[in-house]
Amino acid sequence: MTRFIEGTSRDQVTLLPECLDDYVEEDNPVRMVDAFVEMLDLGALGFDVIREVTGRPGYRPSLMLRIYLYGYVNQVQSSRRLERECGRNLELIWLAGRLKPDFKTIADFRKDNGAAIRKVCQQFVALCRDIKLLDSDIVAIDGSRFKAVNAKAKSFTREKLRRKLGEIDKAIERYLMELDRADEALAKTGSTVPITQIIRTSRKLAHLHKQAERYRSVEERMDATGETQVSLSDPDAKAMTTTARMPRVVGYNVQTAVEAKHHLIVAHEVTTLGYDRDALSTMAVAARDAMEADEIEAVADKGYYKSEEILACETAGITATVSKPLT
Repeated sequence: MTRFIEGTSRDQVTLLPECLDDYVEEDNPVRMVDAFVEMLDLGALGFDVIREVTGRPGYRPSLMLRIYLYGYVNQVQSSRRLERECGRNLELIWLAGRLKPDFKTIADFRKDNGAAIRKVCQQFVALCRDIKLLDSDIVAIDGSRFKAVNAKAKSFTREKLRRKLGEIDKAIERYLMELDRADEALAKTGSTVPITQIIRTSRKLAHLHKQAERYRSVEERMDATGETQVSLSDPDAKAMTTTARMPRVVGYNVQTAVEAKHHLIVAHEVTTLGYDRDALSTMAVAARDAMEADEIEAVADKGYYKSEEILACETAGITATVSKPLT
């Protein structure tokens, strides 16, 4: 007799079918997601809750919203990962009723219902306010850099364009000198350079000319629109400095205001500015309005120190506590 705990045999047949509700405990946080979506009026928030009689039926917006919120709560951002989790995660199997939308459906739901999802966030803040989870009078404000789906090689500034065009001009000059030396050697000694080397040099020249033409088209676009930065894959993203370890990232600066007692995000805003010093009063006022408080105190680091912003907070009845920089 072995002294080990044995599991159920995979070949064991059960007489009665399993109950899906037994998959999650009564106090599991996934039940909160289900209850919160159940109380929402999705049609009033902007979701398409009416389907045509003809054609293939689609997934309910309430189901897709449950999956999206579950991914948000559990830091599962990828639509492909959410598709996989719907087939193996017991919490999502319970939440989705064994349904498994594909990743394209999940991604399209997130893309097509951005404004409605933002209203859902506002409804959550209102719910937290009603159950007295936002009764603190202190908020902390900070910014976070999020990378966009845009490689650094496809993000350009005027300085970067000038540097790239200068490097291409030097490379073209070097390859042209190689071709001139080949012609001189042929004229003086009659010896010829291997044809493969000439073909390789000619191809490199053609590639450099093509690159220079692409960079000049980006420069012309800047001249026409007045832009200081151009991102080819994600036009809204901008290059911004972050830390010494990661000196430059192409993406967004997300400003958030967090309530100090229960650490809930009460206001957020996505910007493309690489600095925080112009966002203090905007975020503080947005947090005060979301909490429906008469007076609050906003706390921020020295990246937000700007006299005009602090004065704007005082004018709005908000006490700002900001660390003063050494500069």
